[in-house]
Amino acid sequence: MSSNNLEIAYKEIIALNKEEYELVDMRNDSAISYGIIPGAIHIPENEIYNQIGKLSKDKKVILYCARGIVSKEYAENLREEGIEAYSLLGGYAGWLVNNMKEQQELEESKKKKGDKEKTRAEEIELSIRKKFHKQIFSRFAKAVREYELIKENDKVAVCISGGKDSMLMAKLFQELKRHNKFNFEVEFLVMDPGYSEANRQIIENNAKLMNIPITVFESDIFDSVYEIEKSPCYLCARMRRGHLYNKAKELGCNKIALGHHYDDVIETILMGMLYGGQVQTMMPKLHSTNFEGMELIRPMYLIREDDIKHWRDYNNLYFIQCACRFTDTCTTCSPDSRSVSKRLEIKNLIAEMKKVNPFVEGNIFKSVENVNLSTVIAYKENGVKHHFLEYYDDIKE
Repeated sequence: MSSNNLEIAYKEIIALNKEEYELVDMRNDSAISYGIIPGAIHIPENEIYNQIGKLSKDKKVILYCARGIVSKEYAENLREEGIEAYSLLGGYAGWLVNNMKEQQELEESKKKKGDKEKTRAEEIELSIRKKFHKQIFSRFAKAVREYELIKENDKVAVCISGGKDSMLMAKLFQELKRHNKFNFEVEFLVMDPGYSEANRQIIENNAKLMNIPITVFESDIFDSVYEIEKSPCYLCARMRRGHLYNKAKELGCNKIALGHHYDDVIETILMGMLYGGQVQTMMPKLHSTNFEGMELIRPMYLIREDDIKHWRDYNNLYFIQCACRFTDTCTTCSPDSRSVSKRLEIKNLIAEMKKVNPFVEGNIFKSVENVNLSTVIAYKENGVKHHFLEYYDDIKE
């Protein structure tokens, strides 16, 4: 390893003595909630220079970001401060790819030896049936039943983005099929809107590891939104959903399933009130307005995000946060302390309120189930606004 070479491969790191280096994850708080390289410490990008005194001048300081682009620039700057700094080649995504290759090689080695140990996929499935049955599968089944999300002879396109939520959703659908209480079909659908090679590989490797038979189709959405300055992520999401509907219909599906969970629901309610000036929620199912006969369902509607994270960490699984190829430079995807995304602000706000009132999350969720129309000034129904004065004379105190 040359002293003037800014990049270092992970296999070179593991060859070092642990006392020789310090591994620093410089991604934001939201990103590290999706996983961190074992042994790394977290110093977000906007704190690196403020905490420069904490970085050892006696060790190699190895920085990593999402793909090893931003960290390379920081490593160069830290060297000017007298710190022997390096950037992890390929960043977190590169490490994920290598980690998955090692797991696959281990699985293949077991098969060759005729090892009777459970495969990783079997271990993951067992955790859903046993350890996480109450917190995860029971709530999945309850949402399907309570909101009538799946019916006899449905064909559901389970849409997989590559994150923890959609990957778990795929396994839950497989478990639901195993119970086979009524006949329905599933297609595990992955759209590649222009992923980087590493992100595409991570999704495919995870699907193989977890025994999820995915169907991948490609689009050019990332190219289409690249030059858009205002709300590119919103436009990207809308276009992706349209492509998913179209492909699902082509495959004979009548429904698409998305991996939104309970925390997404309560955050959406609060965002609507605080930023949109309206009371609304993320519905458990919706009829498509542009694709006749198609429906969107959210079967993870009652599952808590902390339980999803617990399941992920228990099974030693690693998923991508955002498969967008622009993650390293997109401020919408990588919020800093000056420009925190509205959803992250709401997530932090709920966490603070929970310290005072442990029931706050449940109360936010229930608030849209217990709407008393006789005590609201106005409401909309099918796009038509109604005012309380319309029926005021008929109301008695």
